[in-house]
Amino acid sequence: MSATESKGQPLPFAVAGVSMRDLLAAGEAAALISTPPRAPEPEFDEPAGEHREAA
Repeated sequence: MSATESKGQPLPFAVAGVSMRDLLAAGEAAALISTPPRAPEPEFDEPAGEHREAA
């Protein structure tokens, strides 16, 4: 016997009045807001005086 059968009442699985599209959009918006911005790309500009000749 499962846990829901022992209590005699089914558990509600959906919120009335909210579409799946709205729930997915809210989850996507929350993920975008909570994700920190990317770090800037490192610059690899080396001074020309430090370059050595190949052998």
